[in-house]
Amino acid sequence: MLQAMPAVHLRNTYYYDVTMRRTKQDADKTRAAILEAAETLFLEQGVANTSLEQIARKAGVTRGAVYWHFKNKADLFHAMLNQVRLPAEQIAARIRLCDPQDPVMGLRNLCCEVMANLVRDARKRRIFTILMRRCEFTDELREAEQRHQDFINQFIDLCTELFTEPAVAKRLQTGLTPRLAAVALHSLLIGLLNDWLRDPELLDAENTQPYLDCLLRGIFQQWPAAAGNHPPQP
Repeated sequence: MLQAMPAVHLRNTYYYDVTMRRTKQDADKTRAAILEAAETLFLEQGVANTSLEQIARKAGVTRGAVYWHFKNKADLFHAMLNQVRLPAEQIAARIRLCDPQDPVMGLRNLCCEVMANLVRDARKRRIFTILMRRCEFTDELREAEQRHQDFINQFIDLCTELFTEPAVAKRLQTGLTPRLAAVALHSLLIGLLNDWLRDPELLDAENTQPYLDCLLRGIFQQWPAAAGNHPPQP
C-alpha cells in the first residue's frame, strides 16, 4: 500500500518549484533586457564602438550578469541575430517551395513577401540595419561574418540551380548565365534594401513589387512592366 508523502516534503517541493520558476523568469527577463540594450546601442553607435559595460549600464544590470548569459560580445551579437530570420535566410529556406509552374514568379513573390515582412517587423528591421550598416566585422565577429556570407552563398547557389532549369534558362537575357543572373539578382536586392535602410523615404517599402519587377526585367526576357501574377512565357 502506497504511503502519502509527508506534508513537510510536499511544502518543500512546492516552494522549490515556485522558486525555480521565479528564478528562470528573472533570468529570462535579464537576458531579454541585455539583448534589448545591445540592440539599441549597436544601432545608435555601431557594434565595434559598444562595450559590454555600456550594455550592462543600459540594461540596468551588472557586467557580471552580462557574462552570466553571454561569453563575450560576439556571443551576444549572435544571440541578437538569432532572434529573427534575415532576408537571405528566409529566401534560402523557402526557395525550393517556389511555384513549380512558374518558379521565377514564385521567387519574385517570395522576395516581395520577405521585403514586406522586413517593413512590418520593427525588430527585424533594426537587426538587419545593424548587420548591414552598423557592424564592423572585427576579429571577434568573424564567425558572425562567416554565417552571413554562408547564407548569401546559399541564396546565390539556390538561385543558380533554379535558373539552370531549362524552362527558366531560356528566359534569361542574352549573354546571362544562370550563375551571373543569380549573383546579379542578389546584388540588386541587397542594393535596394540597403538604399531603403539608408533613406526610408527613397522608395515605397509597402509596395515592393514595382522595384522587383524593374530588377527582374533586366535579368529575364519579356518581363512585363506590371508583372501581376503570371508573366507571359516566351
